[in-house]
Amino acid sequence: MKIFKILLIFFVSIGVLNAQLPQSISDMIYKDRIEPSNLSILITNKRDGSIVASLNPYKPMVPASVAKIATAYAVLLEFGKNFKWPTQVYYSGKIKNGTLQGDIIVKGYGDPTLNANDLKSFAKKLRSYGIRAISGKLIIDRTFFKNSPKISSGFDKNYLSEYNAMPDALMFNDHLNKLEIIPSQNGVVAKRFFGDKSFKVINHLKATNKACRRPYNWPKMRFFKDGDSIGVALDGTFSTKCHPIILNRVLAKTYKSFYYSFAYYLKQSGISFSGGLRLQKVPKSAKLLFTHYSKPLIQIVSKTLKKSNNLYARHLFLILGAKRYGYPATIEKSQRAIREILGAKGVLDSDDFIYNGCGLTKKARLKATSAAKILDSAYRDFGDSWLNALSIAGVDGTLKKRFRYTIVKNRAFMKTGTLKRAKNIAGFVKSINGNLYNCVIFYNGAKIWLGRDVQNKIITWLVKQ
Repeated sequence: MKIFKILLIFFVSIGVLNAQLPQSISDMIYKDRIEPSNLSILITNKRDGSIVASLNPYKPMVPASVAKIATAYAVLLEFGKNFKWPTQVYYSGKIKNGTLQGDIIVKGYGDPTLNANDLKSFAKKLRSYGIRAISGKLIIDRTFFKNSPKISSGFDKNYLSEYNAMPDALMFNDHLNKLEIIPSQNGVVAKRFFGDKSFKVINHLKATNKACRRPYNWPKMRFFKDGDSIGVALDGTFSTKCHPIILNRVLAKTYKSFYYSFAYYLKQSGISFSGGLRLQKVPKSAKLLFTHYSKPLIQIVSKTLKKSNNLYARHLFLILGAKRYGYPATIEKSQRAIREILGAKGVLDSDDFIYNGCGLTKKARLKATSAAKILDSAYRDFGDSWLNALSIAGVDGTLKKRFRYTIVKNRAFMKTGTLKRAKNIAGFVKSINGNLYNCVIFYNGAKIWLGRDVQNKIITWLVKQ
């Protein structure tokens, strides 16, 4: 311990680590036995730009989900905070005597928020046009993105988890398939939501009146390959005294879920439809019926940052490439676009690399100096809209439980990022005397809880300044 403290003081004093640390923060690093090279810190006072703390600020780090601040700022610059994502509905043929004698066609532009309620609205609008039957097929145009054949990024072993979902030009229900398991005296029902038949369910669950505890409070689940989707096999015994369970997993192509759910809501609205699904571009002869618009971009950005939504961030990223270089949107086009947009603002350096827009990768790199510039520039351009789009300590998003019962609550507006060997946080901190600090603390190393602990201590110290 004594040698470690001597080395820390030595490195800080000679500037090998580009360090400018208050004694309080140096003591925190020493007491937690954190290797200084695993940290990158830059804290400045927004009032006068003075440096409060600095350690390795120019070192490129794995940003994890802090990369989303770069994506969010770039898309706001490119489209403006009031931009609304379109989804267009066309038809071919003609409408005669209540029958659409042709196809219904949906073109997606990557709106990540499209959901079952929207499809319910689509069906009602079609009925308002006097359509009571559709004789043709549902055609889906998803050519706005160069879509991956995979449903999951496969970043880690949690292959079917929400954060691994892949983007698609026609997104639906966050690319999640919902299954509810309902116990009753008559047996255990496995119910797919929204008429979604895009994945198979094999239900061998049995009901019991025994207490809702192990082994009767959770079914045995096995996931299996079923064509280009993932099936679910349910086995075991489930207590009737348990509440229903809802599973959300990435199990199928999102456009297939869209198709089955659209057919379901057409039927619910009294529109006869038994046609199949076809993927192709909108025919030149097709006629536009209506355009659905998403909520304003700033609201989508806010959900992306607060909840650290990887899928939304990927869509924000891809639309940048399509805007600058034309569709189909690709990750390479978007990498070029974000470098151009943020480079022109002087907030992204040549050794920064935003790989996929969401930070779910070890390939991305971001310096604390660049993160701080992005935060400053975004706050200057978008003010409180930007500040409030970040997670608020103890209140919402990824910081809802963190700092909840501390002096930091409601005083920190930040983006977090976590991967194996990466625990990061960046944003703004308000002190009790009214100062606003731009605070970036990256930790890249083993035992990531050490990074979280020192971040909490530094942020609390800032608030008390």
